Amino acid sequence: MEDNMAVNRKGTSTKVASLAADTLFKPGSSQIARKLAGSALSQSKTNRQTGAKMEDLASKVLRSDRYSEKTKTLAASVLSQSNKKR
Repeated sequence: MEDNMAVNRKGTSTKVASLAADTLFKPGSSQIARKLAGSALSQSKTNRQTGAKMEDLASKVLRSDRYSEKTKTLAASVLSQSNKKR
């Protein structure tokens, strides 16, 4: 049985979901931005949590100076929805 304290019930906000959708449809979006956008959208209005690989990617994006503020916003949203035990 899953420990309720480890479950993260946060979801993607409407603003971030809109940014994620725009990122997916924008031809110039990077592969990393698209991955983060897909993850953020998949967690919109669901109880899904971020997987370990996406947590790692989002963490690396946030620590880097290479990525735009929009990509970092997506990364922060994805990371905030991670499993609390990890």
